[in-house]
Amino acid sequence: MHNLTEFLSRNFHWFLFIILEVISGVLLFRFNSYQASVWFTSANNLAGIVYEQESKLLSFLSMREANEELTKHNLELEQQLKTLSDQLYDQTKDSTYLKRGQFRQLTKYRLILAKVVSNSLDRPDNLMTIDRGSADGVRKDMGVACGNGVVGIVYLVGLHYSVVIPVLNNKSNISCSIAGRDYFGYLHWAGNASNIAYLDDVPRHARFKIGDRVLTSGYSAVFPAGLLVGKVKKVFNSEDGLSYRVQVALSTDFANLRDVCVIDAPQLGELRRLMEAAKDSIKPPSDN
Repeated sequence: MHNLTEFLSRNFHWFLFIILEVISGVLLFRFNSYQASVWFTSANNLAGIVYEQESKLLSFLSMREANEELTKHNLELEQQLKTLSDQLYDQTKDSTYLKRGQFRQLTKYRLILAKVVSNSLDRPDNLMTIDRGSADGVRKDMGVACGNGVVGIVYLVGLHYSVVIPVLNNKSNISCSIAGRDYFGYLHWAGNASNIAYLDDVPRHARFKIGDRVLTSGYSAVFPAGLLVGKVKKVFNSEDGLSYRVQVALSTDFANLRDVCVIDAPQLGELRRLMEAAKDSIKPPSDN
């Protein structure tokens, strides 16, 4: 008790100062409307700034989830549109209804939705980066598609990002066929235009016409059969004259590509492993 009394007496002037400050503040804001309005307006502005920043932070945290939902919804709409386009084509045989992607063949596969975070168009060895990696189930040599058609093949996989070799790369080599025909060849990009590629090694006895659809053949461990690649634009003789070289107008708009999906097909993965095992089994023994 003695210590408390001593403490109060020693700091009495501070307590008196605080009490007087509180009384002054109450009198100032109670009887001076201008000062009160300035204070409360400033307080409201400060609170508004705090709430605004909090709202921005919450919006940022929820943005990834919202983007995933939008991407999924976008691909679903594109699939529905393609289904309707195919139905219209079956009824009218008008190829203009086929300008959107073909995703009916992918309904039985798991699609890993992704965003394109970087993409080049003007180099012979163009590469594309997407925001999904091994943590999301992406693996090397998986096929990548979009709502309009084929995009490329997964080349390198990180934890949260992957690098894709797109069709617009001179090392790209995708087995394709002409719709309704049993003829197939290999799709290559010759550089320059980002909407043109070439289907090589099409047999000379093949019968097809300008405007026919070019689809994935299914003769690979990357893409299932029937995915849209583009349409026949022109036909040339190969350099040796033994086959056709078909110019293909690509259905994928690589210049404006944003949403893609990685095709997770266990059947194709099993086929890849089997093909790799077969290649290893026929390698000549190394000399020791």
